[in-house]
Amino acid sequence: MADYTTLAKTIAALTEGETDPVALMATIACELHHSDDRFDWTGFYRVTEPGLLKIGPYQGGHGCLQIPFERGVCGAAARTGEVQLVADVDAFPGHIACATSTRSEIVLPVRNATGEIIAVLDIDSDQPDAFTERDAQALTAILKDTFGR
Repeated sequence: MADYTTLAKTIAALTEGETDPVALMATIACELHHSDDRFDWTGFYRVTEPGLLKIGPYQGGHGCLQIPFERGVCGAAARTGEVQLVADVDAFPGHIACATSTRSEIVLPVRNATGEIIAVLDIDSDQPDAFTERDAQALTAILKDTFGR
């Protein structure tokens, strides 16, 4: 399991003074991905136009290039502005299988300083029921600290 206290401090130190969202996303994706064996795919989908997410910085195998807000777990997070904690992706209506190895997933909305959703952070696991509310809270805090400045 990730040591979120250390991870938050590391990410804060690495991103101090940086304002470019893509640079921030690249750094976060890398640090998160290598922090926990549960994290099989770790990355961002950016809001590039109303109702559409496009792949951003990530670690792991290939991802979907585009995801409409009305499709999949990432779309649900962007559309509702709420964390999506999915224990079994096969049970999620409309799940988009970008990778057949994905068994569970957590997706968190990423908001800028004005509260606008600019992306979602998507973490996939090849383990079923890999994520908890603790993950959701810690990851939400890291995103708020980084992008909500």
